[in-house]
Amino acid sequence: MKKVLLILSCVVFFGCDKNEISSNCNFLFDVGVNLTVNLNLPQFNQLLFIGSAVKVEGQGNEGIILYRLNTSTLLAWDGADPNHPPSACSALSLEANDGTATCGCAEENSYYLATGSFVGDNPPPCTLKPYRVEAIGNNSYLISN
Repeated sequence: MKKVLLILSCVVFFGCDKNEISSNCNFLFDVGVNLTVNLNLPQFNQLLFIGSAVKVEGQGNEGIILYRLNTSTLLAWDGADPNHPPSACSALSLEANDGTATCGCAEENSYYLATGSFVGDNPPPCTLKPYRVEAIGNNSYLISN
């Protein structure tokens, strides 16, 4: 009985997948975010259209990227590359109308704004950091964490 238990323990211990979520996804600071966005205002009204994105500076780690996924869903992501320590190049910039954001570091990591996942092969361990988006009425949304 002890041998069977030992064998099962070894299978469970050594059989775990090494591709689990990395604990190294902690480059971004846990910055408090509490932002109200009114899509009727000129700086946000392009978010009324599906596939559009706006970056709001002064929030999160390197701003917050807002992305209109469909008629009923607005997504919010931190504007910093989660796979780089904070630096001048780790801020994400929006790519012209293709639904991605790219960092300015040498690797030029790009992420899909619809999912927060990495664009391309050999993805780094971290995806974009999401924020909570709550519709509060009259084309207004509360972005928070």
